[in-house]
Amino acid sequence: MLKYILKRLLMALGTLWVIATLTFFLMHALPNDPFTDPKLKPEVKQALRVKYGLDKPLSEQYIIYMKNIAKGDLGTSIKYPGRSVTDMIRQSFPKSFALGWRALIIAVVLGIFLGVLAALNHQKAMDYLSIIIAIIGVSIPSIILGPILAYFFGVQLGWFPVTVDKTQWSLILPSITLALSSLATISRLMRTTTLEVLGQDYISTAKSKGLSKYQTVWKHVLRNAIMPVITVLGPLFASLITGSIVVEKIFAVAGLGEYFVSTITEQDYPMIMGITIFYAALIILSILIVDIVYGFIDPRLRIAGKGGK
Repeated sequence: MLKYILKRLLMALGTLWVIATLTFFLMHALPNDPFTDPKLKPEVKQALRVKYGLDKPLSEQYIIYMKNIAKGDLGTSIKYPGRSVTDMIRQSFPKSFALGWRALIIAVVLGIFLGVLAALNHQKAMDYLSIIIAIIGVSIPSIILGPILAYFFGVQLGWFPVTVDKTQWSLILPSITLALSSLATISRLMRTTTLEVLGQDYISTAKSKGLSKYQTVWKHVLRNAIMPVITVLGPLFASLITGSIVVEKIFAVAGLGEYFVSTITEQDYPMIMGITIFYAALIILSILIVDIVYGFIDPRLRIAGKGGK
């Protein structure tokens, strides 16, 4: 198991290095830099380039940047002078994280429930209802769904605040908005795997022993059907956080997405690269954790990783 973990860890570090390298060179391949404002005097532009190390050869900039990343230093923001990118991520990410884990809980709990319920009522009203919910969740983007939910439940009914404040209640509406797409994905996946499990011989055997439908589902169906869902939880959680940029903007959540959007227009190299690498590391870490956990749950995965030896 230790070799399996070390192998996955090395693959994760290699992937992160590739992403960091691509991000660096793609950013520096842009036709302009952050200091192309015609109002700036040439000597001021040059001084700023020297300050941020943009006067050095690209290869030297790359080596310096990689060394700094290894030390946890993502540079200093250009749009927010004097502020460390690492510190800004540390301060704003908890708000994005709070939104993300709430959305994940909503998506997982309701997604599994709807998926199992749809499978148990295959080609009946409940099954068709889950399909409709899945279609809505997948087809309507957050930028459209968010304002609709905010207007209906916030303005018309007054059930929820339309902007996020210090109360936990204000996070419910943006969490639901963010969760719907993932809820749809989980419910369809859970429906498919549950239908497959229900068709297995051991389920018929369990029923023949006198177990009720719900006992069979709880003892035999759920724990087998849920395995594919577990494999997507890590990437799903990371995608919820990285995909919360639009939702944060709609509901005025002062999270990491707010910084990301504002710094793109200003070509804030350190901030854009820092947030991109942070998001990439988050996704890779999520996948790594799921791989390791799944390796403990299902030993066949480790055996497959050894080439069947």
